[in-house]
Parts: sequence; structure tokens; C-alpha cells
Amino acid sequence: MAEDLRISMIQSHIIWEDKEENLSYFGELLRRVSGRTDLAVLPETFSTGFSMNVEALADPMDGTTVATIKGWAERYKMAVAGSFIAREEGKYYNRAFFVTPDGEARYYDKRHLFRMAGEDRHFSAGDKPLVVRYKDWNICLQVCYDLRFPVWSRNVNNAYDLLIYVANWPEARKKAWKALLQARAIENMAYVCGVNRVGVDGKGFAFRGDSMIYDARGKKLADAGKRDETTRTCVLSKTDLEAFRTKFPAWKDADAFQL
Repeated sequence: MAEDLRISMIQSHIIWEDKEENLSYFGELLRRVSGRTDLAVLPETFSTGFSMNVEALADPMDGTTVATIKGWAERYKMAVAGSFIAREEGKYYNRAFFVTPDGEARYYDKRHLFRMAGEDRHFSAGDKPLVVRYKDWNICLQVCYDLRFPVWSRNVNNAYDLLIYVANWPEARKKAWKALLQARAIENMAYVCGVNRVGVDGKGFAFRGDSMIYDARGKKLADAGKRDETTRTCVLSKTDLEAFRTKFPAWKDADAFQL
């Protein structure tokens, strides 16, 4: 029988441009779910906030941020996902990470940069999707604005079982957040988890949270609610997903175009 997956959404505020404080704070939040989850998901740019001050805030791959995340995963025996501002070979990336308890780390660079905030002027875009194998699950990891582009998340031949979006999605666009998360679940016949921050950032933008998990039918399985800091854990059933895909194999009739 396929293994269930316990996934925890860490919905929190982010201390603006304060890497040290955020690493300390999120470390404590992860400690609290230790032993009760297989995978903890943090918001986008969890260690700094969604800042364009990349020269001051970016971390190299051998820096404090990656080392700290690997330490959490090993110490608390769970995978950890999220994104941070990375520097590599003179370029800056909004880099998502998926780190397992045994130290394996996989990375995805945000493909769609949010031009309305100038992200495209400060960061370099990624061009490779990521699917990670973890506990008998195939997991696709994407970042915030990627949610608006369904071709990029296209689930060809059920390549993934769970699609994760880490985000700093403003409250002003809450309707789009909810509608698109549900749509991605239905059209890709996969679980979808969206983890968003709360609070107000250093530029005055308010974030509502609304971190959610949907199943492949579009049914909401978990909702972290609005504006409050909270952690919600949900158990996902691979058996149920496979049964639905067998009973209703719409994925077999998908168009064959390629990216």
C-alpha cells in the first residue's frame, strides 16, 4: 500500500530583511512540529521577506541559510521546503529548496519573476522545473507568481503527485490565490499545497495567509485561515489519489504539446 504523507504548512509573518532573526524564529516553529510531520513548508523568501535588496541579503550556496535548513531537516527528521534569495556566479535567484532528513538538497529557481515589483530587474529566472522523489511521492516545487502560468505546472503523465507553491501573495489578490490553487489541483489531478505568509512587509503590503491544501478533485483538505500565524498539518493519501486517477483517467486525454 502506498505511504501517506504528513505535510505541515508554516504560515507566519516574516521579519523584514533580518536573516538572523528569521532563521531563529522559523527554527523554533519547525521544532514545534518535530515528530508530527514528514514535510514542513515555509513561505517564499522566508529568511528576508520579498525584498529587492539582493546585494545585501543574498546568501551563497555554502552560506548560513542552506546550512541552517539542512540542520533543521536532520535534527527534526523531516523534509523542509521554501525559498530564499540565493547568489551564485554573480547572479541572484529566488531559489526554492527541498531538503530531506538525510541531507539531500534539491533546488528550483523561480521561473516567472514578478515584474510589477521589479523582481525581473534584480533576479535571474530559472528555466528548469523540479520534481523531487520523497517517501514514495513525486513532488513538484514552484514559487508564488508561477501559480498564474498553468503550462509551467503541466502534469504530464502524472509526473508528480503533489504540487507545492511557496508564496508572498498580497491580500489584495486573495481571490486569484484561492481560485488558482484549486484550478491547479483539478487540472493536474494532483494534491496542491499553497503556503503564504501573513503580516505587513517593509514596503507596506499586507499578506492574508490563506495557506491551503486541495485534493485532485478540488476539495479543500486544509485551510490555515486568514491573517493569523499558525501551523496546519494534513495527511495526504497516495492510495486515494491513485484510485481517483484510475477511476477518472482524464490525464490520458491531455494534449501532447511540450514546453
